[in-house]
Amino acid sequence: MSTSTPEESRSSDDHRTPDALLHSAPAKFTPEDLVMAAGRDVTPANLDWARRKLETEGPAAMEKLLP
Repeated sequence: MSTSTPEESRSSDDHRTPDALLHSAPAKFTPEDLVMAAGRDVTPANLDWARRKLETEGPAAMEKLLP
């Protein structure tokens, strides 16, 4: 078992990937995506709620629900 720390085992030309490049979220969320992320059933009423939320808050509506 190695006793080196991750920093010690990293080569000098190794670079860390910026956090923003690690996320693979879609550029645009659908109302169905928002309903499901909120843990709600996909019903016409919940889809209407999600449409309104996406129109007013944009992608932030989904970001508020996901960790």
